[in-house]
Amino acid sequence: MNKFYSDEKNIQILIALLKAHAIKYVVASPGNTNLTLVASLQQDPFFTIYSSVDERSAAYLACGISEETGEPVMLSCTGATASRNYMPGLTEAYYRHLPVLAVTSSRIYGEIGQLIPQVIDRRILPNDIAKLSVQLPVVKDEQDAWECNLKVNQAILELTRRECGPVHINIPTIYCSTYNTKELPKQRVINRIEKCENMPSLDKKKVVIFVGSHGTWSRQLIETVECFCERYDSMLICDHTSAYHGKYRVQYSLIGGQEQLVNSLNQVDVLIHIGQTSGDYFSSIGKFNMSQVWRVCADGEIHDTFRKLRYVFEMNELDFFSYYNNKKPANICNVEYYKNCHEIYAHLRKCLDINIDKVPFSNIWIASQTADLIPKNSEIHFSILSSLRSWNFFELPQSVDSFCNVGGFGIDGCVSSLIGASLINQDKIYFGIIGDLAYFYDLNSLGNRHINKNVRIILVNNGIGAEFKLSCYPGAKLGDDSNAYIAAEGHFAKKSHELVKHFMQDLGFEYLSASSKEEYLKYRDYFLDPKPKEKSILLEVFTSYQDESDALEVIRNLDNNMLGSVKKSLSSVLGENTKQALRKIVKR
Repeated sequence: MNKFYSDEKNIQILIALLKAHAIKYVVASPGNTNLTLVASLQQDPFFTIYSSVDERSAAYLACGISEETGEPVMLSCTGATASRNYMPGLTEAYYRHLPVLAVTSSRIYGEIGQLIPQVIDRRILPNDIAKLSVQLPVVKDEQDAWECNLKVNQAILELTRRECGPVHINIPTIYCSTYNTKELPKQRVINRIEKCENMPSLDKKKVVIFVGSHGTWSRQLIETVECFCERYDSMLICDHTSAYHGKYRVQYSLIGGQEQLVNSLNQVDVLIHIGQTSGDYFSSIGKFNMSQVWRVCADGEIHDTFRKLRYVFEMNELDFFSYYNNKKPANICNVEYYKNCHEIYAHLRKCLDINIDKVPFSNIWIASQTADLIPKNSEIHFSILSSLRSWNFFELPQSVDSFCNVGGFGIDGCVSSLIGASLINQDKIYFGIIGDLAYFYDLNSLGNRHINKNVRIILVNNGIGAEFKLSCYPGAKLGDDSNAYIAAEGHFAKKSHELVKHFMQDLGFEYLSASSKEEYLKYRDYFLDPKPKEKSILLEVFTSYQDESDALEVIRNLDNNMLGSVKKSLSSVLGENTKQALRKIVKR
């Protein structure tokens, strides 16, 4: 008799994580669709398996076992209506807060609704039979394996989160008939920590704090996090949505965006992830090579942004950082990591200043000439995505608050959000940096009768979705074929110099325009003047998508070293599959 595991990878991942999370009790019901799962479980002495022909009885058996042992219990059933018979027992488990894990096996999801025998739809469950329901993929590649690992971890953790309760996993099978896998694949285990007890150690670890979009920081939180940075030689990676203006902030996009500069700053042991979605692609996606990510958020939800999630700390940030501060002597102050990073940032800014004439008239050039001049105690809003990216390369004055709609990450409401904020404090200036598609998308908000005199907008009009024309993005490879439908060129009177002018003037705005660096600089100081104006102002700047693309290319190649230059050269000639293979070899 074969004593090995099924060669179906989603089954291997599930079993490996069941063992890692110490779930050993199983109640199995007979069937073909769950055959490969049960055959794999029964040959592993770790599991204690009980048989029940009737799935309805099986679910109640699991309730009894869980109540008696105080441990989670797994159920396994086949396709067709087998899972329906779990409902009474799972309802019991739900209201008694018993951690019962119902694993229902099925055929592939594409067969749902195709009149195939024994295929029913398990994707929607009644509200009171499971705290969570996940659908595992058939694992064919790394993407599937990551999704499968994440969902199994998430499901198992939900069993005992806060109050215990049942959870559902649906696992599709391809009816693999071979059992040649002698050892289960090593799996990443995610743990959730809800109390400041038995927390993992940070001793001798290189740590960085990554801050996504974040609400207002209290003075106490700022002081506590800065104390953490001093005791653990850490720093905060921020962008213009992070809301942190303290002394260990690093506006990392200028560093992370460099194509030909490779440095050791990106190599860390632990990345502590706080805040929500970040719009700073150059600081987040693929930039840090970390061993682990620790997610700190009071909601305790699983967010595997960097695909290295190890711990989720379901607690507020103040409690988390206070706990670790108390683990170190109070007299420690080591911020070498921050100093090294700040030196590289300052060096790149110097390189930019030297090469500023190479940057064409663009959103990036405007940001370079404007960001540090924004009046103190004002507020600035950015549209998605070009405006936020362009201005993320540059620091704002410390007293300036900045925002962007990165929650839903759409272009549809940036002007409305700006207007809404401006209604609250008429003595404060509210700036907006808005692309043309975002502007016209949200045009109606500018006719709102409540608008005050404290709004100042820079409208960057390049007559096209320049985002889809950037040389570093896929749309550029299509050339002019991307213009009409992908980049939406030619709408809104084709960069008319009269359309916006008349519209804004009729609404009571003061209108200014610039088509060159010289024209922009002529109006800049007036536009930024902190003194109250008689009207709100819109400054329309006319750029081209080619200049926007060229400006991004310049700012992403301010400096280089040998490894970085080789990396860019290879990237330009190798296919995507080859690049992925190389990344595995060198671990980026």
